[in-house]
Amino acid sequence: MQEIDIIKFIKKHFAHTDFLKVFLFSFFFFLVFVLVGAGVLWHYRAKVFGFLGKEYMQEIQNENASSVGSPTTPAFSQDSFVIGAVKKTNPAVVSVIISENVPKYDEYTDPNQQTNPFGDLFPGFSFNVPEYKQDGTQNEEVGGGSGFLISSDGLIVTNKHVVDQTGATYTVFTNDGKKYAAKIVAKDPVLDIALIKITPPIGVRFPYLTLGNSDSLQLGQSVIAIGNALGEYKNSVSVGVVSGLSRSITAGDESSGTSEVLDHVIQTDAAINPGNSGGPLLDLSGEVIGVNVAVAEGSQSVGFALPINSVKSAILSVENTGKIIRPYLGVRYVQIDAAMQQANNLSVAYGALIKAGDNADELAVIPGSPADKAGLVENDIILDVNGVKLDDTNSLSDVIRGDTVGQVITLTILHKGVQKTVSVTLEAAPDTTS
Repeated sequence: MQEIDIIKFIKKHFAHTDFLKVFLFSFFFFLVFVLVGAGVLWHYRAKVFGFLGKEYMQEIQNENASSVGSPTTPAFSQDSFVIGAVKKTNPAVVSVIISENVPKYDEYTDPNQQTNPFGDLFPGFSFNVPEYKQDGTQNEEVGGGSGFLISSDGLIVTNKHVVDQTGATYTVFTNDGKKYAAKIVAKDPVLDIALIKITPPIGVRFPYLTLGNSDSLQLGQSVIAIGNALGEYKNSVSVGVVSGLSRSITAGDESSGTSEVLDHVIQTDAAINPGNSGGPLLDLSGEVIGVNVAVAEGSQSVGFALPINSVKSAILSVENTGKIIRPYLGVRYVQIDAAMQQANNLSVAYGALIKAGDNADELAVIPGSPADKAGLVENDIILDVNGVKLDDTNSLSDVIRGDTVGQVITLTILHKGVQKTVSVTLEAAPDTTS
């Protein structure tokens, strides 16, 4: 029979074959084939995945074109990433409302106090002029800003200038419309950053945002800003790109008349309006890469955000100690560049020139500060800190911010044209929480 012939054939030709060797030999060649194929695929991965991506997008577009009703958003379009990031992060973005007790006035008229604005021209034409008198005070909203939750128990990052009004109270509105009384936890003495706290109801955990890596940002990268635009439009969303990195700006507060220099900030064309201050600047994955801080006055599409990596140490300090502890030197300075060197006939085109501000309280050297104790004076030029040259890529504040309280640093300075070395022991910056 045929079946018997097949068995005889197998026994005849494979009786002395070592099947283990055959299996291992075959498996080896199969593995080599797979590895070679994988290597070829990896080498041409861009072309392969590009081809597959185009095919997929074409298929999606064809489906959208043939569908009836509203078109769907392609899975890998920018819109889909923006929509996804906003849905993910919006619940953790809050509005901060500023309230103050302001005078309350009542209007009244005194029948014995009549006025004739026309004098003798129209005699007898007299009337009572309304007058006003203060009748206590009333609590009113006087401003607003933004913030974002960074912990489930209610810790919020915002700008210092948002919560810097003396005697004001602060209320936080979450995206679901609920309001909470806010307590100021800490204000950063170096950056325009403050941390405030709201208390969740029993059994409630707040949604919060993930902090990204601002050091990996690139020009042209898409970003999203969310905030309480104009103090009126809560959780407004704007989209743009990173327009510049490592900018230096002077941020001012019109209400208080104060200003401060902020170094290494992110420039973006995502719309940042008054009220957006303290809100998050996000990448397309929904991670915080900046804290919106300022808009260039009189400009269009020029906004700025503090890089989140410079804020992380303040957050960590609050989590560990309950307050923000920063090292400080205690000088006010102006960064020197080539233009400043030429205009002021300076001997160097880099460094930090210790210089007082325009206001009487903006001293060049803070009395009792580490700089004062080390003998630094106005018009000294700090050339480097621990060998790090102070130029357009390394500002004095950035270098000091990376040091620790109690650390002894070495400054190379120009004092009346003579270069010398000075040792300074850094101290904790004054606490400005209250």
